[in-house]
Amino acid sequence: MRFGALGDVHGDFASVRRIMRHHPDISFWLCVGDVADAAGHYEGFDAPLYWIKGNNEGFDAIASGDLPPGLHYIPNGTLRTIEGLRVAGLGGTFAPTMYEARAADLPHPKKGSVKATELADRRRHFVREEVDACKQMEGVDILLTHEAPRPFRVGAGGRGNDAGKTPINEILAAMKPRLHLFGHHHRFVEMEVHGVRCVCLDLVSTSYLILESTTLEYHVSL
Repeated sequence: MRFGALGDVHGDFASVRRIMRHHPDISFWLCVGDVADAAGHYEGFDAPLYWIKGNNEGFDAIASGDLPPGLHYIPNGTLRTIEGLRVAGLGGTFAPTMYEARAADLPHPKKGSVKATELADRRRHFVREEVDACKQMEGVDILLTHEAPRPFRVGAGGRGNDAGKTPINEILAAMKPRLHLFGHHHRFVEMEVHGVRCVCLDLVSTSYLILESTTLEYHVSL
């Protein structure tokens, strides 16, 4: 069996449909977050898409479960078995000021408020309790995160600031998934961290992965 993996979508639903229709034999797809468009809206697709939150999402829609058919949200710190594959998720971004909060207490503006912007909605972050839940998981095939592990240099030629986040490393070291997929940085990067294969996925309009479910080997499609 084969399945697919997509990077950040950012409302480019046309590219997702194009990819899915090019691979009618692929029974499901994974995505590393940032699916919604700029207004926080979602659309349905031709095949099931399982995704974690990014920092650009329709958080009210996610909270209500009012999502188009075929979209399957994986909450942080949970494990989902998808056609025999054990997939764990930790979506969103890291914020030191929010890390010790309870996930249920992350502040967000009321719907329709003039302050209801992405930066005001702290539901875009992950917190320690969700990281700790991931660290307790065993037998995970694929870990999906939005953030990168360290080191992840954002400059050209492997230089520049390290944009990786230590909690992702902590999860990799404890969980030891067979494969780690992440996004957020809009580039394709292969790396190994704590003995785990890690792949940063590019924007969905640029490239995507087709994977073998048994070996988790993959090839990049453009």
